[in-house]
Amino acid sequence: MPAASLRALLEHSIDYAGLFPPCGLELEPALTNQAGYVRLPDSWMLNAFVLPVGQFDAAKQFLPQFDPMRPLRISALGPKTENAAAFRDALLKTDAAIRSLSAHNVDLVSISQLEMFLPAEVDSSLLEEARSIVGSLPVFWEAPAERAERTIALLSEHNSNASHPTFGYKMRTGGVTADAFPTSAQIASALVVPATHLVPIKFTAGLHHPLRQYREEVQTKMHGFLNVLGAAVLAAEHRWDAAQTTAMLADEAVNSFKFDDEFFGWRDWKIDFERIRDRRRFVTSFGSCSFDEPREDLRALKLL
Repeated sequence: MPAASLRALLEHSIDYAGLFPPCGLELEPALTNQAGYVRLPDSWMLNAFVLPVGQFDAAKQFLPQFDPMRPLRISALGPKTENAAAFRDALLKTDAAIRSLSAHNVDLVSISQLEMFLPAEVDSSLLEEARSIVGSLPVFWEAPAERAERTIALLSEHNSNASHPTFGYKMRTGGVTADAFPTSAQIASALVVPATHLVPIKFTAGLHHPLRQYREEVQTKMHGFLNVLGAAVLAAEHRWDAAQTTAMLADEAVNSFKFDDEFFGWRDWKIDFERIRDRRRFVTSFGSCSFDEPREDLRALKLL
């Protein structure tokens, strides 16, 4: 059994994104993988299956691989648009597709959240309109790292005036080339601001490995999911500034991280597992094209 603090930090943390690079699987094998993953003892780490709305109809034929006890939970990925008018039109079509798939077979499939790129010109009034379109569905709006603080402030303003579920921010933490990876300082800024404004945050790309490390395939250092999720909960719990958060994100030493049934610790800082669960409301999950690689690496570190 994993330590209680590790389980609290990683529970439902991995959105399986097997359709996307570097794995880039076709729809059928990716969904077959998901159907197998939901039946594994490690399924407690699994969250949703990332599925572009354009592939909703094609996915229907593969739903019999799932069952009412282990349905297909989808994180719907909306199209990327470049301006407010295209964004509004795409969101209306995305909402229609979500409603159609959700009604197709309520026992075998559900949409748990929407992820969609937020053009720079979207303002608070358009966010209000977006909420009226998507209703109570949780949404994570993606914006580049250089727009993170401004986007989070905009979402915070919307959330403070809403009685509905809050909007969250989605941050890209890597890709298949070195220039796709934000710096530790950029991620730190995006973690410290939500801790202040209570904006949920999720991540996508580049978090296949538990700890920060250099990877030959991308010719740069990849961020670690224990670094990112751990820094998120500790920054919120202890009101860290960006410099302290950056230090944890940059740490590559496995012996800096401690997990037991009471606490998660990094160096001299601790948070108990009940508080981790509370803080995880605001740092929800990360997309990974592999569900195997993160678990294999955790076992290599003797954490699983």
